[in-house]
Amino acid sequence: MSSALWILIIAAVLVVVAGAAFVATRSRGRDLELEPTPGERPTGPGTVTAPTPVDEAPATVDTAAPAEAEAAVAEPGVAEPEVAEPEVVVEEAPPAPAELEPLIKPSFFDRLGKARSAFSGYLGGLVGRGKLSEDDWEELEEALIQADVGVATSMSLIGDVRDLAKGSGADSGEDILGLLKARMHRELEGKDRSLTLDEGKTNVWLFVGVNGVGKTTTIGKVARRLVDEGHKPLLAAGDTFRAAAAEQLTTWGERAGADVVRGNEGGDPSAVIFDGVQAASARGCDVVLADTAGRLHNKTNLMEELSKVRRVAGREPGHVSEVLLVIDATTGQNGMSQAKVFTEAVEVTGVVLTKLDGSAKGGIVFAIESELGIPVKLVGLGEKAGDLVDFDAPAFVDALFE
Repeated sequence: MSSALWILIIAAVLVVVAGAAFVATRSRGRDLELEPTPGERPTGPGTVTAPTPVDEAPATVDTAAPAEAEAAVAEPGVAEPEVAEPEVVVEEAPPAPAELEPLIKPSFFDRLGKARSAFSGYLGGLVGRGKLSEDDWEELEEALIQADVGVATSMSLIGDVRDLAKGSGADSGEDILGLLKARMHRELEGKDRSLTLDEGKTNVWLFVGVNGVGKTTTIGKVARRLVDEGHKPLLAAGDTFRAAAAEQLTTWGERAGADVVRGNEGGDPSAVIFDGVQAASARGCDVVLADTAGRLHNKTNLMEELSKVRRVAGREPGHVSEVLLVIDATTGQNGMSQAKVFTEAVEVTGVVLTKLDGSAKGGIVFAIESELGIPVKLVGLGEKAGDLVDFDAPAFVDALFE
């Protein structure tokens, strides 16, 4: 082969190689032009170029199969992470209306019609009688017992009245009833019925009692009253077991313009009340009204739980200044059994007697104060907020006799 032919072949190969290289280079350049640069969107017909936000990141998708994910959680020897309970919620009530409905205090005479009728029925037969016989005295004692004054207290009252009658020469039924009324006045006088609010402290008023006596409603009424008096209460929904108890308390808080602290349904009531105390201290509230779940007084474990609630409520900055036992007046002597057990468990400082207007046995007041030495501080004479009033002992006794 001649040298000229070799030169032509080599030249042809070089042309082919150079052409292939040129085509590859153009194709690579076109691909690079189509790739967006960092920070830019793709451009082209129908698109708008805009910078990618700095904080925008593509969503991460867990591509692990479900079985692999479960295996990762349940891997032997690896403890499952603790799941923290949701924090206690502070329900901030809207500001109370500038013009709240005024609280109208009812009269004992008007609201104690049932108790007065029953009491008059027991004792009315003595009026108009001459000198009382031994049977009359026994009838009078029995009348007090039927009015739920209590056996021991009834015997003590009648014994004192008989002594007074001998000393004064009184013997007619009307005179004896006058002596009895005066003696019942003395039985209830001299008690400290004030509600304690120690200045400069985060006071805690703990409301306790069995189911259905009206604790939550009582707290709502007390909150409204405190707001009227210029205090700043906070409501703690420690009844975490009764359905809708927290909602009911929140409604009362909204009516009074008071904040409410609530936790999980079925949660630890001590934790809710403790957090309520902390929130009250931080917000400058001077008193925490703490609700508790109703419990049977003959259930030892529930009473021990209540004792724990009482201890936790008193931890700094909490200061338990009142433990108020709420009793339904219509339960009669059963209320005495409740009072004895609750007093032992949580050191009750006072009694709230609800539904006194609907009870024919108001004598429970004497039994509580005489046999237990616990003062009745508040009484319910109706359903409205203003119907929860300070217990006025003289007005109460007068309403039974007049």
